Amino acid sequence: MSTPPIPAPALDALRDLFGADRVKQNVPLAPFTTFQLGGPADVYVEAQTDDELAQAIRIAREHDVHFFLLGMGANVLVGDQGFRGLVIRNAATHTEIDADAGTLWAESGAIMYPTVINQAINAGLSGLEHYAGIPSTVGGALWQNLHFLSPAPARERTMFIEEVLQEADILTESNERRTVGVDYFEFGYDDSILHHRDDVVLSATFQLDAGDPERMREIVEQNLEWRSLRHPPLDTEPSVGSIFKKIEGIGAGRLIDECGLKGAKIGGARVTHRHANIFVNDGGATAADLIGLIQYVQRVVEEKTGYRLETEIGFIGQFDEPSEETPTFVPKDPDLVTAADLAKKRQAQANS
Repeated sequence: MSTPPIPAPALDALRDLFGADRVKQNVPLAPFTTFQLGGPADVYVEAQTDDELAQAIRIAREHDVHFFLLGMGANVLVGDQGFRGLVIRNAATHTEIDADAGTLWAESGAIMYPTVINQAINAGLSGLEHYAGIPSTVGGALWQNLHFLSPAPARERTMFIEEVLQEADILTESNERRTVGVDYFEFGYDDSILHHRDDVVLSATFQLDAGDPERMREIVEQNLEWRSLRHPPLDTEPSVGSIFKKIEGIGAGRLIDECGLKGAKIGGARVTHRHANIFVNDGGATAADLIGLIQYVQRVVEEKTGYRLETEIGFIGQFDEPSEETPTFVPKDPDLVTAADLAKKRQAQANS
């Protein structure tokens, strides 16, 4: 079903809010996603403050405009035909620190790492350094209850962003601005109330502890090194992190690996050898390539193991038919050292 065009009164309201030069049409979305692919948005605006963000969403809702709120684009796949409607990119990135109170306030478009985390470290405030390296805005962090195995070297427990959240300013699905506490979000693993209501985070306040900046920077470096063994660098191998949901008792990546699918490639999309549940854009990939590869992996894993993998990324916009190209396999770079390689080495040393 086609999406109706954006009505003139909505465009007029957006131009009144942002100025005509900031309301753009037919803007390619690929540069604003970590996959670096996707077609154009019919209309595109960047909200640079939490007030602009709230007003833009209100305009869209009041005029019944089909819209999508885009942050880092770190967990979404945008269709090759683009998005029919309005894309509001969250570029509200202001932050404030109260060192005496131990709080950091940030608008929801602020980038967690390096921006927010480094500001906290420089102020001697601890609690956010554990999430270094995970591509996310502040709003995205609350959306998914950002988490990481930390601290090194034991990595004995998963740490969640809810542990340091004090409160947040939100726009409710009924267009009311409210300040809510941590309990409001009903956080779970990769889950929050934001998955189940159309509320939008405008800003958040984190309650942090006094800490040693040198120690916090050590944690950041350790976490970045840990991630580098499992996650491809976004600047050279664009990706969106894990493609498939975890299956209770067994990881999706493990199933894909056991089926011999690391290195599988369709078009410009490839299963990385670093982690079998991460697909990368090798250059020139299309969304059709990615979906073709996703469906191929799902089919092979189900045929060989009986498990049906479910995707955990968002599919945004209009899509072409999935690529039916026959997969090829790219061998592992002999210079690439992965977490699995190190685990095998440790096991061999233990057995010797």
